[in-house]
Amino acid sequence: MQKILFLFLALFLFVAKAASAGDLPLGPGDIVRITIYGDTNQPTDTRITDSGDVTVPMIGPVQVGGLSTPEAERKVAQLLRDKGYMKDPQVNILVTTVNSQLVSVIGQVNKPGRIVLDNGRTVTDMVASAGGVTPDGGDMVTLIRNENGSSVKYQIDLYELSHGGDPQKNLRVKKDDVIIVERASRFFIYGEVQHPGAFRLDRGTNVLQAVALGGGLTDKGTMRGLEIKRKDADGKLQKIKDINEETVLLPDDIVYVKESWF
Repeated sequence: MQKILFLFLALFLFVAKAASAGDLPLGPGDIVRITIYGDTNQPTDTRITDSGDVTVPMIGPVQVGGLSTPEAERKVAQLLRDKGYMKDPQVNILVTTVNSQLVSVIGQVNKPGRIVLDNGRTVTDMVASAGGVTPDGGDMVTLIRNENGSSVKYQIDLYELSHGGDPQKNLRVKKDDVIIVERASRFFIYGEVQHPGAFRLDRGTNVLQAVALGGGLTDKGTMRGLEIKRKDADGKLQKIKDINEETVLLPDDIVYVKESWF
């Protein structure tokens, strides 16, 4: 199932309509290179201030926060004309470092960190940009977003999305979002199996499959009388009744395989 998720995320990255930095709105902290052709043609590197201003040769501070690069170029050119510095100015603004449009992708990804947000990117796009899910990663992704001063959490199910789920649940990402790829759920199996211990719990894993993951029964093991203990709402372990080989396990279930006396 992990291989399917890797392929799914890689496909999303491949087909994503990635925008260049020039399509992003300029913001505080971004570093831009301004070249005015016909003047000295010498580029000027400058940082956009916290108030959204950038210092332009001949003009001084110009408000560009929230503008795209082409919009900022047109604004600077118009100011040069209006102030009589140049009749037909050609202005080029290149974003050399993006600091204002970043998203954090952490948890079970191969390359956790802060990633530049292109327009229209979704949660799965950003996970793929972070190198995809690690072998220990699970199906669930948590997106944390600041909305009106409050921290809001959204849950995205990668398994559901890769199996025909509603694509609208693959949320578009906004700047300063935090994406956390959760660790995969586990179950535990002990007793008369070849390799007792903790194992990754993929969705739909049943008792028979759990025993197989544990290496199968020992010479003394039996499927009769097998026990499952599961945490209740209070976190206390409770013995599950009426189980069989097809019983589906839940996260943190403990399976105990008994010894046969016959």
